[in-house]
Amino acid sequence: MKSVSLKAGPRSQVQRAEVKKLRAAGRVPATIYGRQAAPQNLDVSFEEITDLLHRSVSENVLVDLMVEKDARAQRLALVQEIQRHPITGKVLHVDFHEVAVDEKVAISIPLETSGEAAGVKTGGGTLEHVMFKIKVRALPKDLPEQMFVDVTALEIGKSLHLGDVVPPAGVEILGNKHLTVVSVAAPRAEEEVATTAVAPAAGDVEMTKEKKVEGAEGAAPAAKGDAKAAAPAAAGDKKAEAKPEAKAAEKKK
Repeated sequence: MKSVSLKAGPRSQVQRAEVKKLRAAGRVPATIYGRQAAPQNLDVSFEEITDLLHRSVSENVLVDLMVEKDARAQRLALVQEIQRHPITGKVLHVDFHEVAVDEKVAISIPLETSGEAAGVKTGGGTLEHVMFKIKVRALPKDLPEQMFVDVTALEIGKSLHLGDVVPPAGVEILGNKHLTVVSVAAPRAEEEVATTAVAPAAGDVEMTKEKKVEGAEGAAPAAKGDAKAAAPAAAGDKKAEAKPEAKAAEKKK
């Protein structure tokens, strides 16, 4: 990985209000870590760090930090972490990890595919990218920004594993070599769409209510109170009906 020069300055502002003013002045707060020295607060130009990251393939960038007013004016470091604004995406803070030229480091780098899989081209399959990053170890100058895996010969139902990825010279791939990184799935059969009956809209449904007819068959039984009230009336009717018959019997005598 080729290193890129980046100027930095020592930073004393640590309070939120001070850091806010620092950003308003076009500077980005940063911190550098490493085994060779204690963590140190720095700041870098917003334009320079934004342009540097924009031109890089990934956020794995090797920089030659030229720190002003520092005993070690030039320090080799990797961009370890970038904090961005959740809406605008602007760089808010950068963490650097200092490395030694002759010491191997392990980082995660993007894994991309090259070529068109045979199973996709002729069989209508789907290329499934399982692993998008892999971890590698190498000297800083040998670290790749990204790696590629050739999928041209990949047929339907076949997979490529971590052990199939060929690293550049001086680079060691870390992890389980049997892990799948990319595969080609068979084309999905077209599903039959079931025809469903369309329910009528609420305005189209005609609501009808039958009118209850007293004494009609199937009418609901009267409530207990109604039954008690009706009983005396029925008894009275029977007495009224019996009176004419009694009078007729007396006349015959």
